[in-house]
Amino acid sequence: MPMDFEAPPTDLVTLTRHILSQQLALGEKATGDLTLLLMGIQVTSKYIASNVRKARLINLVGLAGASNVQGEDQKKLDVLSNDIMVNALSASGKVGVMVSEEIDDAIIVKGSKGTYACVFDPLDGSSNIDAGVNVGTIFGVYKIKEGSTGGISDVLRPGKEMVAAGYTMYGSSCNLVLTTGNGVDGFTLDESLGEFILTHPDIRIPDRGKIYSFNEGNSLHFYPPTIDYLNSIKFPANNKPYSARYIGSMVADVHRTLLYGGIFGYPDDKKSKDGKLRMLYEAFPMAFLTEQAGGAAITGSQRILDVIPKNIHGRCPVFLGSKDDVADVQALYAKWDSPDKRW
Repeated sequence: MPMDFEAPPTDLVTLTRHILSQQLALGEKATGDLTLLLMGIQVTSKYIASNVRKARLINLVGLAGASNVQGEDQKKLDVLSNDIMVNALSASGKVGVMVSEEIDDAIIVKGSKGTYACVFDPLDGSSNIDAGVNVGTIFGVYKIKEGSTGGISDVLRPGKEMVAAGYTMYGSSCNLVLTTGNGVDGFTLDESLGEFILTHPDIRIPDRGKIYSFNEGNSLHFYPPTIDYLNSIKFPANNKPYSARYIGSMVADVHRTLLYGGIFGYPDDKKSKDGKLRMLYEAFPMAFLTEQAGGAAITGSQRILDVIPKNIHGRCPVFLGSKDDVADVQALYAKWDSPDKRW
């Protein structure tokens, strides 16, 4: 007797299928190199997701007994995540240069003919690991310039020159959000299939939101434009204040901002003159994603993606999210930047 067979849904789009379809759409211009690189990031995300889920069980929480270039104590899972990512990208054969938050110097892949440079924070928000708060991987990709032998100059470039960026968030679900310069799509890991499935196609940020995400514990040190902006949304004339939502993990806060709108901010202040977030592997990828989703991202006075980094671990202020909310911040910075009001 023949067995009943239920065919799988034909509209199921996996991350692999999505990336390959984008490659096919480029026709003869496509080399497949970026496809292989992104496949490496996909494998990395699955591996890290698995380790995050069982970190407590296999003794990956706690400190590793070292600190990274930022002077931050490294968690065991930080170190493991970095090793996973470096090995996967090296194995792809398409990456010649890498920059990781966990390593002081740029990584030059010896003998590689890779045509891309990849910058990444392998486990953003790792200070939250022990509390079970969402953490994530942030990445950005540059095309190595023609004629370059592969070196630090391939990553000391403005974020607008990136060709791809994204993040993977590890929490109640594992979400990978990606742009290759043609909009933003979100995928959720189906652990029963072992595949990322397209669940948030063509993410678009509302022009204005109702949520702000700032670490107001630093407000004592904030400059006047930031204070004025926060007061304007907490005590508005229409008596409809914004809601405060701050997780302390950039991936989680930006993910919510992409989906619901509003604004995420980590400004420069009297204590952190250049801000706290790293330019290459935090600010640039998130700014690229935000703009591709119809939002805006500024330092306060200029577009983040126009900033030229001076070193691989340099920092910059960040305001990103709904374009109207970000425009309000920029207007206040312009007002306070006038000669009679310069702080």
